[in-house]
Amino acid sequence: MIYLDNAATTKTAPEVLEEMLPYFTECYGNPSTIYAQGSAAKKAVNRARRIIADSIGAKMEEIYFTAGGSESDNWALKAAAEAAASKGRHIVTTKIEHHAILHTCEYLETRGFEITYLDVDKAGRVSPDSVRAVIRPDTILISIMFANNEIGTIEPIEEIGAIAKEKGILFHTDAVQAFGQIPVDVDSLHIDMLSASAHKLNGPKGIGFLYIRTGVKIRSFIHGGAQERSRRAGTENVPGIVGFGAAAQRAMTRMKKKAEKETALRNYLIERFEKEVPYCFLNGHRTERLPNNANLSFRFIEGESLLIMLDMKGICASSGSACTSGSLDPSHVLLAIGLKHEDAHGSLRITLSEENTMEEMDAVVEAVKEIVARLRAMSPLYEDFIKNRQTEK
Repeated sequence: MIYLDNAATTKTAPEVLEEMLPYFTECYGNPSTIYAQGSAAKKAVNRARRIIADSIGAKMEEIYFTAGGSESDNWALKAAAEAAASKGRHIVTTKIEHHAILHTCEYLETRGFEITYLDVDKAGRVSPDSVRAVIRPDTILISIMFANNEIGTIEPIEEIGAIAKEKGILFHTDAVQAFGQIPVDVDSLHIDMLSASAHKLNGPKGIGFLYIRTGVKIRSFIHGGAQERSRRAGTENVPGIVGFGAAAQRAMTRMKKKAEKETALRNYLIERFEKEVPYCFLNGHRTERLPNNANLSFRFIEGESLLIMLDMKGICASSGSACTSGSLDPSHVLLAIGLKHEDAHGSLRITLSEENTMEEMDAVVEAVKEIVARLRAMSPLYEDFIKNRQTEK
């Protein structure tokens, strides 16, 4: 198997699993208890909290553990909106956010909040000037993702954060794809809240965190006990938290070399596709993109068919197309950057890991070339396109 869907999830690293195992069967105490077993668990939770805080330049008490990125996004938007509702009801985001943000914004609209969904350019970047232009006296929150999960484009977070700080507006960023991949510093980037998830960086599923800057007024999201300083009730997922801490530590120590290797593989892959597959083009920013992301559109094919045929060859990837309720809908991200529906349907997202090799990249290119040729041979659109080209000549 060649696994190329690391934006969807990553495998838990062996050393991360090793760190987690004792907290299932040996040190299984509840961190809220006062006896030794519970105290040991609490120390492990705080050790992970310290590692994660240090990784983004935050204070330990500013890290709140959640069940994942979607919960963190929901908490940041809903609770911040509720807390600031007396000041205003206007929120700014973009059209290419993850659905954890977009669907939460849709919910907030039903609660009387007004959302501005900003356009992006053809590379998927939002302009800081466009952010500034839509700010109003009643704007209470700006939420813009750090890097896009589909096309890998990295947003101008520092400039947007500076605008938010200047205007006294809360700034949240969904950093689920960026955390552990590229450097993140909440102070220099003027970030007030940040979401992240462990399973995107070789940690376990079901654990995430929300960074909340000291002084930010935000309500509790889950009510009950006094866990997470009374802001997020529920017995802590100690093995998951320990695994997140270990995964974050691992990611920080190898980030530079990992990024260098993934970037080299990514660029090689893109170059071969662009040279060897006709009517193929890159989606997203060519340089300001995550090291491991390559998203390309192949005209005159369906991405779902491409994925199924790749799977038959033992290659795991994903498409910008999503099958929802039995109907094939093009990616909202690809439409937002200006792609036609038919080109958005023909997209392929490849997200690498440091374990991938150049030999695997060659195998993937050859497989895609073969499959694309087969699919186009069955495509009436491609047949008409070729006939029209020949007529023009």
